[in-house]
Amino acid sequence: MAFERGKALLELKKIQTALAKEVVETQAGNGAVTVRMNGEQKIQTVTLNPELIREADLAQVEKWIESAVSQAITRSQQLAAEKMKSIAGGLGLPGL
Repeated sequence: MAFERGKALLELKKIQTALAKEVVETQAGNGAVTVRMNGEQKIQTVTLNPELIREADLAQVEKWIESAVSQAITRSQQLAAEKMKSIAGGLGLPGL
């Protein structure tokens, strides 16, 4: 049992390293806002397209940023969940 947990923890560290390298990209406002986030849910970049933002008001741009970040978090969580499923049994953690 201890050997299995040690092996599972090693796999977990590998997954964490892999997640740090994975990047998801989301957009809102038909491309006005783009957010890139890694698998550890750390924002890499937020890009605003000036061509599309010129006609938008500030409140709308803020909503687009919020939407893009929320989408990026969700996709990052999904990515992490997929990678974690492979070792969940070895850690004895149901539901992962």
